[in-house]
Amino acid sequence: MQLGRRSLLLAAAAGTATAATATAAAADPRKGGGPVVIGHRGAAGWRPEHTALSYTYAVQTGADWIEPDLVPTKDHVLVVRHENEISQTTDVARHPEFADRRTTKTVDGRPVTGWFTEDFTLAELKTLRAVERLPAVRDRNTVFDGRAQVMTFQEVVDLARRLSREHGRTVAVFPETKHPTYFRSLGLPLEPKLAAAIRRNRLGRRECVVQSFEPTSLQRMTGLGVPLWQALGTTGGPYDLPGKTYAEMTTPTGLAEIAAYADWIGPDKASLVGTSLVADAHAAGLRIGPYTFRAENQFLPAQFRHGSGPNDFGDAFAEYALYYRMGVDAVVTDFPDLAVIARRS
Repeated sequence: MQLGRRSLLLAAAAGTATAATATAAAADPRKGGGPVVIGHRGAAGWRPEHTALSYTYAVQTGADWIEPDLVPTKDHVLVVRHENEISQTTDVARHPEFADRRTTKTVDGRPVTGWFTEDFTLAELKTLRAVERLPAVRDRNTVFDGRAQVMTFQEVVDLARRLSREHGRTVAVFPETKHPTYFRSLGLPLEPKLAAAIRRNRLGRRECVVQSFEPTSLQRMTGLGVPLWQALGTTGGPYDLPGKTYAEMTTPTGLAEIAAYADWIGPDKASLVGTSLVADAHAAGLRIGPYTFRAENQFLPAQFRHGSGPNDFGDAFAEYALYYRMGVDAVVTDFPDLAVIARRS
């Protein structure tokens, strides 16, 4: 393990909170300060994802937007979890009263076994506690296991607005509709509930950007006055459009089609290396924000790895510098503090 490098990054994370607050106005990328830094599920590199702990730390260390993934409860309330299957992100398996709800479902054509948000009321989900999703990778985060509840989307909006007031800058929410076709088939559509929340909270263009991997989900959200972000996978295609591939969507023709309903594309970061995707997106009138930036070796290109362990920290700053030079408009990151430091370099 590279103890010196890891210690440096840990110290940077601890020290950035106050520094980022002091420079927030100057660093706000929507005012010309560089690419938008998006806290992926908050600050998932430092806190269990999709928790108030994670979102708060992301903003304290400089994130411009925070990302809640949206899934519904049985009583049709939007809550924030990476997936509707929650055995990896909550302590549900330790609750004997819910043992009989473990089941297997087909989600987007794939069998998944576990516990699912759509089988729980909000009140039941509130009895669970969040845990670190990747404990073998981020054992440091397990100290926070059991300290946070499952949040509703409304609670994330309220938190973002409170943090905006505290830090003197606008913190945007970046909700993603997860498996929207699947949930529509269950009679739990995501888009009407999300649209109602955007209207009820009067979220504007600087406060909310809606993302999805499914084009038809985004097309259901047009007319709300907030930007739309088409997420793009590396293989296959969107579940709602059989026969269409993500590769086709990143051609100039495909990008022009996306520009008819969306403002952004969000490809995997590897899709930008050795390609003209940044230039092609800009030519189509789209902004581009690649995902997902992480500091551990196993998530970094080989040239930026240090040490022998897959979970040792590599040279994350060099990777950010590479993509900033490419001209990206945003980065989606588990470590927003590091992205902010790199943006100021």
